[in-house]
Amino acid sequence: MPKITEILFDCDNTLVLSEELAFEACADLANEILAKYNIPDRYTGPELLNDFVGQNFRGMVVNLQKKFDFTIPGPEMEKYVSMEEDRVIAKLQRDAKPCVGCSEELDKLYKAKKYGMAVVSSSALRRVQASIDKVDQAKYFPKDHIFSAATSLPTPTTKPDPAIYLHACEVIGKKPGECVAVEDSKSGTLSAVRAGIPVIGYVGSYSGSEKQKEMTETLKGLGVGVVMQNWHEFPQCLEAIEKQ
Repeated sequence: MPKITEILFDCDNTLVLSEELAFEACADLANEILAKYNIPDRYTGPELLNDFVGQNFRGMVVNLQKKFDFTIPGPEMEKYVSMEEDRVIAKLQRDAKPCVGCSEELDKLYKAKKYGMAVVSSSALRRVQASIDKVDQAKYFPKDHIFSAATSLPTPTTKPDPAIYLHACEVIGKKPGECVAVEDSKSGTLSAVRAGIPVIGYVGSYSGSEKQKEMTETLKGLGVGVVMQNWHEFPQCLEAIEKQ
């Protein structure tokens, strides 16, 4: 295995506890869309989070259209994507917090200067930047090493498409095997695995030991080498990946 020289971090619920906040805003807008198209189903934030965790809003709405068999015209879709971004950013700027123990590990990595660090997210770039700004993590990442599947690519996409990880590797100048990704979700893990990047799973943002156990098994089943429940386990997990 090539030497690991770059660590690629997912943002939502990996670096920053943002998913529940974001999905509250997403659910409100998703329900407005469903009502407009005369679809009686409605979502709460937790229900939407359960069904679409790891996907950005565009990917979520694409899947809602498939599920309920309706079509949103292109210009209207762009309007909704912009509306969702604004609503979520407002919530994040007010209430976002770092994942427990994450900032401490980022600080150690940054000071050691052994690895490059980047953020690779499905979420819109403005949202990612707002999240890491709010929790004072932006200082650990070069501005041009923050990547968004919704914003950074010529054609917007979402994880589990591996395109954003492949794009990040190309921009940074690394081969996938020289990187390790840190992911909390099924879709994010699949994105990294399909790009050929080894993954450290993180389940500490899930509520309750049963859900954490369930997600540990899910991520391992997708090809994750090691899974951590707490960020203080990160050095040992990284060492385990490097020894593979």
